[in-house]
Amino acid sequence: MLDIKYIREHEEEVQKNCYDRSVRVEIKDLLQVDQGRLALIQEVEGLRQERNTIAEQMKSASDEQRPGLIEKGKSLKELLAVKEAQLAEVEQRWMERMMQVPNLTHPDAPFGQTDEENKEIRKYLDPPVIDQPKSHVEIGKELEILDFERAAEVVGNKFYYLKGKLAILEQALIRFALDEAMEQGYQPITTPDLARDEVMSGTGFMPRGNESQIYSIENQQLSLIATAEIPLAGYHMNQTLTEDQLPIRYVGFSHCYRTEAGAYGRESYGLYRVHQFSKVELFVFAAPNQSDAIHEEMLRIEEQLWQKLEIPYRVVDICTGDLGGPAYRKYDIEAWMPGKVTDNDARGSYGEVTSASNCTDFQSRRLGIRMKQKDGTNVYAHTLNGTALATSRAMIAILENGQRPDGTIVVPKALVPYTGFATLN
Repeated sequence: MLDIKYIREHEEEVQKNCYDRSVRVEIKDLLQVDQGRLALIQEVEGLRQERNTIAEQMKSASDEQRPGLIEKGKSLKELLAVKEAQLAEVEQRWMERMMQVPNLTHPDAPFGQTDEENKEIRKYLDPPVIDQPKSHVEIGKELEILDFERAAEVVGNKFYYLKGKLAILEQALIRFALDEAMEQGYQPITTPDLARDEVMSGTGFMPRGNESQIYSIENQQLSLIATAEIPLAGYHMNQTLTEDQLPIRYVGFSHCYRTEAGAYGRESYGLYRVHQFSKVELFVFAAPNQSDAIHEEMLRIEEQLWQKLEIPYRVVDICTGDLGGPAYRKYDIEAWMPGKVTDNDARGSYGEVTSASNCTDFQSRRLGIRMKQKDGTNVYAHTLNGTALATSRAMIAILENGQRPDGTIVVPKALVPYTGFATLN
């Protein structure tokens, strides 16, 4: 959430930023509500002060004065109740509009409205030449290690069973990612798979409503998390950290749940978009002057992971219209997936496997996470998040890039110490 003072003083800039990010919010409307809110706050505070004054006067009032003060106090109480109800309604409308305003945007983020306008920064390895490549769905069925059909019977579409060596490979990926992050100074943490709705919305996820991608618990202000980013962001909510404590680096493991509502076409093939998956997530609480450097650090760690997995990938700088609400700047890594064919390339295509986002103070302002500076003043901490490994998409890349003519799948050398085998067959 942006600082309302900043919005008041930079109306045109904030409105343009909304347009650039494809967010339909009218800042003039927000500021009109804000103006009415400020007037009501002032009025309510005045009435409360007057009520307190009467209460003080009652302590020393004479018998002749008391009836008049009692009557005046009664009228004030009734009027205050009306004004407080009006203020509560306006506060709700104000907050709804404030929550729609996206973060500011890094000046170097490319301008664009769709993911097709994301800017490619660099590539790693050339895609392999595979004669008639199979998708991971075909491979999983042939090797009897991935079962969508039985999962559909038990749970529904877009769930799956991992069997045999593929189940072991998933666990290997988790431990591999944790070990790599711990070597870089990240503290491991296993998070709850649920979070309060206030933490969901504070992090930037919509827990309820028609556009939500979140599974919510009926009659509870709880929802299943879509990423460990949510409970990790909430870990220090309503706390004041000291400047000397920062940065605090966490690497979290969780299961993730997403409704994945909407039509994605080829984007929904197999494991690419599923309702449940496991993920290892990087998360950092930083001082404002640290966050840009830590953002680059996160991307470096993500690239090192994928380089050790020997998977071809490209890094893209996300354009303004594809950033989402919380991110100030975001990098994605897209891995080559031979089975993800497109109209333009029957050999396959790149698919997103990681994101690294600098959210500056956007989340911490919502969640009340402050940093006490060395001079004693408080500012909001910066938060950053990055995918170490989402196991579902990592398995796609490994199965499809590692396929050989004899039907076996080569396991990346970095994972063999964790799996105990070098091939899937």
